[in-house]
Amino acid sequence: MNRYLKEFLHRGLVFSGFGPIIFGIIILILSKTNDNFSISAEHLLSGIVSTYIIAFAQASASVFNQIEHWSLPKSLFCHFGSLYAVYVLCYVLNSWIPFEWGVIGIFTAIFVTAFFVIWFTVYFIVKATGKKLNATLK
Repeated sequence: MNRYLKEFLHRGLVFSGFGPIIFGIIILILSKTNDNFSISAEHLLSGIVSTYIIAFAQASASVFNQIEHWSLPKSLFCHFGSLYAVYVLCYVLNSWIPFEWGVIGIFTAIFVTAFFVIWFTVYFIVKATGKKLNATLK
């Protein structure tokens, strides 16, 4: 098995359990703060499965950035594309956002902004850390 595929599956399986835990915490908070809160068994199961899938994708998609022979734009596009597809599908299928082009456009704008703010933050931190390490090695 390809080592990247193996790492993709490993990361996804190790960290995907955190999605349903976070979903459970959100449901607990909503039930404690809203007296009229209720959720059907179908919505609960759908939410658990969706958050598992989102957490799996989030954890495993980071492997795209570690494929040495891929260019930076290719790895970023695959990372972004896979996360965006999973998030938008899960959000729409669970009715967490309505299937309206205007709403999906707003979701897309927020997702793109958050993705690149996080990515550039990590990039510059790693670059600065590498510079410090190189300076101490001289």
